[in-house]
Amino acid sequence: MLNFANIFHSMNILAIESSCDETSAAVITNGNIRSNVVATQLIHTHYGGVVPELASRAHQQHILPVVDKALNDAKIAKKDLDAIAFTKGPGLLGALLVGTSFAKSMALGLDIPLIEINHMQAHVLAHFIDDPKPAFPFLCLTVSGGHTQIVKVTGPLEMEIIGETRDDAVGEAFDKTAKLLDLPYPGGPLIDKYAAQGNPQAYPFPLPEMPGLDFSFSGIKTSFLYFLQKQVRQNPAFVQENLADICASIQFTLIDILLKKLKKASRETGIKEIAIAGGVSANSGLRRSLTELGAQLGWNVYIPAFEYCTDNAAMIAIAAHFKFAAGDFCDQTVSPLARMEF
Repeated sequence: MLNFANIFHSMNILAIESSCDETSAAVITNGNIRSNVVATQLIHTHYGGVVPELASRAHQQHILPVVDKALNDAKIAKKDLDAIAFTKGPGLLGALLVGTSFAKSMALGLDIPLIEINHMQAHVLAHFIDDPKPAFPFLCLTVSGGHTQIVKVTGPLEMEIIGETRDDAVGEAFDKTAKLLDLPYPGGPLIDKYAAQGNPQAYPFPLPEMPGLDFSFSGIKTSFLYFLQKQVRQNPAFVQENLADICASIQFTLIDILLKKLKKASRETGIKEIAIAGGVSANSGLRRSLTELGAQLGWNVYIPAFEYCTDNAAMIAIAAHFKFAAGDFCDQTVSPLARMEF
């Protein structure tokens, strides 16, 4: 294991994130983020969701200028880099291949180590970019378009999933219900926007009954579909006339499902250091509800800055910072994985 004292004087890492539809690069020096550049792929808005082939093509177009800007913003020359980090998975395989191939080539050319990063672990470790930082052990509710997990974190590289979705992710539930409401992609943020003006108790939806700390969101989507069909048959203008209340009600239900399990996890583990991470952690209703619940239960609650909620390379960089310190590198035979064990 490397000694922290010996490496912190010159540990410059370039990190690359390309798991879905954000091309991002960041530079971290001695644990401090020096730059974080993100190029968003707007083309997917025309198709109502991410198109994998278009995503990989856009990554190829964006990656060189994004990396160049990240280095320039950080005022770091390529020769001063000590390692290249990249997202190995999980994600879209074609998108991951672009970032992985670029990182491997650059590391080979500079003769410096490679660091592979698990995308979901990086979301958790985003909490160590800024202060305040959670104390170990802590629980992290990681919520995104592809994942819903409760993670017990006992160290920077020691994490255990203690609860996860059995079917759909909560982010997918937000986007699919938004699509049923004819809201443009991505619909989750729009549900959050309209919910702010609505009554969360207007339309109750049934909560799923799942054992332990696991989640299920497929049933709530079906229930929402049948609810809309019934209401629209009676009143074709139902959605337009009640959009804010509908959004507030479905958002309240989805957040309620999340927080009930998180509350149970805290009770069972005795842990009161509670964090959220992932794209859905940008939802204002979730942030507000978690803060209120934490105040009631005496939790120390940690909510990431908005820029570190969605996919970004800064979270890859902070994860790489810890792996570099532990001497945890990979070689040039590494390949990306669409699905990856936590």
